[in-house]
Amino acid sequence: MSAPLVLLHVTDTHLHAAADSRMRGVRTYETFLAVLERARRCERWPPAAVLVTGDIVQDESRAGYERFRATLEPLGLPVFCIPGNHDDPNVMSEVLTGGSFHVGGEFRFDGWSLILLSTYLAGEDAGELGDRRLERLDAVLAEHADRHVLIAMHHHPLPLGSRWLDGVGLRDAERFLAVLDKHPHVRAVVCGHVHQVSDLERRGVRFLSTPSTCSQFLPKSEFFALDKLPPGFRWLVLNADGRLETELGWAEGGPSE
Repeated sequence: MSAPLVLLHVTDTHLHAAADSRMRGVRTYETFLAVLERARRCERWPPAAVLVTGDIVQDESRAGYERFRATLEPLGLPVFCIPGNHDDPNVMSEVLTGGSFHVGGEFRFDGWSLILLSTYLAGEDAGELGDRRLERLDAVLAEHADRHVLIAMHHHPLPLGSRWLDGVGLRDAERFLAVLDKHPHVRAVVCGHVHQVSDLERRGVRFLSTPSTCSQFLPKSEFFALDKLPPGFRWLVLNADGRLETELGWAEGGPSE
């Protein structure tokens, strides 16, 4: 068997044009750097690639995307990105396409395929795939039927028991899940958006969410509330036999007021 494929999953960096900008009292660029530094001290480093599932930039600024690219480019790793509801997909694609950076698409590895799925819905905090993207997903999954598949998206397709947050999840989740049900080689779906950890299973598919590199949302909360957990990240280990192993990592704390 070939060696496992290791991915570093980071999400919801919420960067700004100014490096010292804060969101909810947190300097998001500093916490992003703290997460990367912690990941680089892990025994799993270096990963085969970095996977980033949206809300890269909070203020939709070109400078924010340029800082994101300048931060990751020296690592010399492929970076796979998808937009979140706070991103500007056009500016994001302009800055983060080319060289080792990729926005969207399908990628084949040794026995695995990674499908980057945009759930961006203009003007909305919730996400949606719509007819065209659902049809495309169905076709792509059929093309990759001989491989294990990992799908990455921003919005969560399964409810997490938080009324306010589930209200801004994936609007056409039932249609998305119906497509997955047709393709038993899908092994897992990973997402961002929810700023918290979840690990669910549905019909043999694992659904994972990863903590933000800045602040976390309080799980099972009816209304918006912040958790006290520090910035985080997730390791994804894709084995040749289709097994997915995962491990969370946390920064030692982020600068906040």
